[in-house]
Amino acid sequence: MNSSGKLLVFVDLPDGSLTETGKGLLTYSARLATTLGIKWGVVTAITPDEEQIKCFGAYGTPEITCLHNAEKLLDTPALLGKTVALLADQQSASVVLFPHNDLGASLAPVVAIERDAAIMTELITVRTSSDGIRLSRRVLGNRMAESKIWDRVKSLVITVPPRSLSQVLFATVKSTSPILTSWYPSTAPTGATTTITSRIPADPQTVDLMEADVIFSAGKGCNPTTFAQLQELCRLLNVSFGVTRPVWDMGWTGFERMIGQTGRTVTPRLYLALGISGSMHHIGGIKDSRRLVAVNSDAKAPIFPNTDEGFVADLNEMLPKLVERVRSKVGGSQ
Repeated sequence: MNSSGKLLVFVDLPDGSLTETGKGLLTYSARLATTLGIKWGVVTAITPDEEQIKCFGAYGTPEITCLHNAEKLLDTPALLGKTVALLADQQSASVVLFPHNDLGASLAPVVAIERDAAIMTELITVRTSSDGIRLSRRVLGNRMAESKIWDRVKSLVITVPPRSLSQVLFATVKSTSPILTSWYPSTAPTGATTTITSRIPADPQTVDLMEADVIFSAGKGCNPTTFAQLQELCRLLNVSFGVTRPVWDMGWTGFERMIGQTGRTVTPRLYLALGISGSMHHIGGIKDSRRLVAVNSDAKAPIFPNTDEGFVADLNEMLPKLVERVRSKVGGSQ
């Protein structure tokens, strides 16, 4: 396999629209194709409308291949994966990229098996080196990094965690008018497969904090009363709840809620730190949050220089008012 190959990117379109993950995937794909020195294109199971095609173009997408009548295959990932593999073969794709979500994580191994390809999931970095392409990811709860070399002999299938994607549209990206084509295999894929009968959204109250979208976290600045109020606030807003090491040490919650370098390393869209001073241990576990907001009664708390927004306030005064206001908006406690 050489640099004359292609990067084929699977983009899901829930409700027919590009999501934050989809936009981030387009930004990532353009950079990855440049690193690998190959062209790239998108494959979708749903045909985008004119507005969405313009959105693809804004992110520099050169071409979009729509799998004909493939929307029904979204409930049979094995057959959809085989279809994507056939397209990848026809387009001589050297790399196939998926987001590491429920759908992408199901499709990636199917495509790898069908193409006898190498596979690397939850990819974080890609670098060129003298002996090939160095692929790295985090393992053991993000405590260690694992690297492998792709020598381009086999094709490659990769997944990228949505939390590591950014939908920021860089000024250097040149908008395009994507070429839109419809494709279907000459022979429809067959074989035993499972069928998805329903989809249950993740519960923010129980989801692994490493996958949480919004997290409100309690530090030692919380007392039992404000701690209970924060938990109620999380239930009212249906967001995830975390704590620092000192709070976990006090036995107020389980280890799975502890955030920091010896707990969970998180990358939410929003992280709200309440009563958290900002030790290096904790900052190391939250530094990759997209937006970090802190509230602390100490104006000199070490956490403030690491935040996007910081507020000096007494939680004993602020939290009861905030809970009451939210409760009135959502119609009572849950």
